[in-house]
Amino acid sequence: MKPLTPLAPWAMLCALLLAPVAQAEPDRYTPPKASDASLYQALGAKEGISRVVEGLIQRSTTNPRIADKFKDTNLKNLREQLVDQICELSGGPCRYEGNPMRAGHEDLNLNMGHFNALVEDLQQAMDQEGVPFRQQNRLLTLLAPMYRDVVKAPGR
Repeated sequence: MKPLTPLAPWAMLCALLLAPVAQAEPDRYTPPKASDASLYQALGAKEGISRVVEGLIQRSTTNPRIADKFKDTNLKNLREQLVDQICELSGGPCRYEGNPMRAGHEDLNLNMGHFNALVEDLQQAMDQEGVPFRQQNRLLTLLAPMYRDVVKAPGR
């Protein structure tokens, strides 16, 4: 199996992580879920997902390349929504009820440079938790369709 390109899948996960948390809209895009709970289990179930999300938020909120994108974000809500979204997508029992990606990112003026920074932070968080590369790619494949709703600004 050929590995995914490094930018596209990681960018999708970044899109999730930069989303402000809000009430769900009834017509939100619903990405496909894992066909079974094996990805959820490979990520360490809800506890493992929570640790990855915590590591990501800690890194991203102190990363000078993207910290400003989190300045008005309720980090507690962001943490809860990210855990629920990743849990649901990976085949776990959670239900994501956060904002659709397009609505959640409209005012953030995100570019590829923001994504690159977040991708690095996410990869470090997953590596720290021992998530195998193949499992990281499985998750990112599920997140990839959201990409087009997130990056709006040109540039690096």
